[in-house]
Amino acid sequence: MSNNTKKLLRLGVPKGSLQESTFALLAKAGWKISSSSRSYIPRTDDPELELRLIRAQEISRYVEHGFLDAGLTGADWIAENNSDVQVVAEIAYSKQTTNPARWVLAVPNDSPIKSVKDLQGKRIATELVEHTRRWLKKNNVQAEVEFSWGATEVKAPELVDAIVDITETGSSLRANNLRIVEELVRSFPQLIANNQSWTDAWKKQKIEILAMMLRGALQAEEKVGLKMNVPRAKLESLLQQLPALRNPTISHLSREDWVAVETIIDEKVVREIIPQLKAAGAEGIIEYPLNKVIY
Repeated sequence: MSNNTKKLLRLGVPKGSLQESTFALLAKAGWKISSSSRSYIPRTDDPELELRLIRAQEISRYVEHGFLDAGLTGADWIAENNSDVQVVAEIAYSKQTTNPARWVLAVPNDSPIKSVKDLQGKRIATELVEHTRRWLKKNNVQAEVEFSWGATEVKAPELVDAIVDITETGSSLRANNLRIVEELVRSFPQLIANNQSWTDAWKKQKIEILAMMLRGALQAEEKVGLKMNVPRAKLESLLQQLPALRNPTISHLSREDWVAVETIIDEKVVREIIPQLKAAGAEGIIEYPLNKVIY
């Protein structure tokens, strides 16, 4: 098949703070990516997938207008741009934690501003201009909202009275002597598709496969596999202690009075459950990481 007619899906991935975690998630989902620092076209081992590195703020517009077939961008930016796109799936990852990104109203620690009502007549800097204006209107507050080109947290109090900025942990705000007053919106990345691309059977299937694999990689991040050998006589009591994603797999061993048990559990309970399993008679307990969990 010639290069002019080969099937190709063009996917936008966020450049900047989410870039590293996006590449890591794609790699875990099965797509190997390499990119030079100066290139906005990362290379991938999938000949049917072409990536474009674009600021998250702009991806939904490029998807809407057809330059991209699909993209990963925050729900906040889709709403900010009022983009007419197909939301395929929420892909709940972030740059530092598993928490959503939060857009918050923040002010200097010594500011008299205590709530949205105190913003009447004030000046606010943010990248999320339209959403902030809608939020103020909803609260019947009139204030000046100006677009910030970055480093928003350093603009208060000298340039503006307050900021609306994005945060995961709040550490950057605290480092700049700012306190959070209110939260406007929480946002996870979304996998979105161009409406016309979504009507193309091949592209839709490719996007749905991408969504399935990305979700599978995410679901595996907080889970581990456990294998163990258990005396058959103690199996029932042990199974009652074992939280499982599904019913565990039980296999026969060469010794008829023993069985092998394999299951998937939340990683956060491992340190409590392994001593309990050991006390219940399990032996040869093995914990192993997972790449993907597909429901």
